[in-house]
Amino acid sequence: MAPVRRLRAAVWSFLFYLVHGHISLVLAEEAESCEYLRLGQYVCNEPKIDEATQEPENCKDMIAWVDCLPAPSVRCRLANGSEFQFSGEEVGFNKSISCRNVSGYSYKVAVALSLFLGWLGADRFYLGYPALGLLKFCTVGFCGIGSLVDFMLIAMQMVGPSDGSDYIVDYYGARLSRLSITNETYRKTQLST
Repeated sequence: MAPVRRLRAAVWSFLFYLVHGHISLVLAEEAESCEYLRLGQYVCNEPKIDEATQEPENCKDMIAWVDCLPAPSVRCRLANGSEFQFSGEEVGFNKSISCRNVSGYSYKVAVALSLFLGWLGADRFYLGYPALGLLKFCTVGFCGIGSLVDFMLIAMQMVGPSDGSDYIVDYYGARLSRLSITNETYRKTQLST
């Protein structure tokens, strides 16, 4: 009786491994979505930059999209569900990149006005703060100290246009991004030596 049980267990084990191996092969042949390709399996095009705004041309709601091309011989599933093997020339998917909301205020102009005509309040008038511009004009730039502080705030991009938009800064220019620490910020403990 024991040899029959062993034979039956061996047959069931063989069938299980055979079926399991076949399922694994079927799943391995199914291509994953092109959006989940790993770095090195695709390259994304540079965005086309608008000359007037110095931001990507298709920037809306602080997001722009660029075309990504999977590498040659990569097989993946397109957004419509069909599988495709790429030659390196076809667009496989689009990837989002961040962009800035600009409305026509130039960083270079704001800094120049603050440096040369800040004592008259021209920088604040330009940025859309007429009350502060009038105050600086009437007090001759808060006796010079206010103009210096204002120049530093504008140069460090701490003071921006009154409509909440960002300055127009060259795409590869001196853009500043603020870093902040919140409750979700991870702090790595430092090991004392």
